[in-house]
Amino acid sequence: MAGSVNWDETRRRLAVIQQRLEQSWTPSPDKKRKILEARARLLAREPDVLSPASQLHVVEFVLAHEKYGVESSYVREVHPLIDLAPLPCTPPFILGIANVRGQVLSVMDIKKFFDLPEKGLTDLNKLLIVRYGDMELGILADSVLGMRSVALEEVQPPPPTFTGIRAEYLRGLTADRLLILNLEAILLDPRIVVNEQAETSNGG
Repeated sequence: MAGSVNWDETRRRLAVIQQRLEQSWTPSPDKKRKILEARARLLAREPDVLSPASQLHVVEFVLAHEKYGVESSYVREVHPLIDLAPLPCTPPFILGIANVRGQVLSVMDIKKFFDLPEKGLTDLNKLLIVRYGDMELGILADSVLGMRSVALEEVQPPPPTFTGIRAEYLRGLTADRLLILNLEAILLDPRIVVNEQAETSNGG
C-alpha cells in the first residue's frame, strides 16, 4: 500500500541511531584511561590549598620602622598605651608598668631587649598584651597592622649576614622582612623571669 510505514525498517534505523549515540558518549578504554589520569592530576593538585596546620597566624606590628610578628595564640589583646609609670631597679628594656583594666603589667621595649639601635622618633602608643603560661606583659608597638597568615614554608632562618636579634628569639624571617618572634623564648629569658620574681617579692 502506498504511503504505508515499514515499522520493521523504522525500528532497525532507530536501533542503529541509538547504538551510534551510545558509542559517541561511551569512551573507549583508551579514552577512559586518559580521563582517569586527568582526574588524578587534578586531585593531586588539591593539596596546594594550604591547610590550617601549614600556616602560621600572627599579629603584625611595627616598632621603630621594623615589622614584627607574634603568633596570635600568645596575644590576649591590643590596648592603647594611656599611662606608663616608671619602675625603678628594672632592666632598661622594662620601661615601666601600665594599668590595663585594673591589671598592672610590665611594659617591654623589645628593641632595647635585643640591644638594637634606636631609629628615629617613634609613637609607642600601642600595647600588645601577650601571655605564656602564668606570665603576662605588654610589648610596645608604634602601630598594629592586624592579623595575617604566613605559610610555614615561607618562614626562613635569617641569612648569615643578618645582625641584631639572636636566632633563639626568632621563628624566622619572611620574604617581605617580617620578623616573626619566638615569644616563648623571650618570655622564658632569665632576665625577665628574675625580674618578675623580684617584683612579686617587693610587692609582698
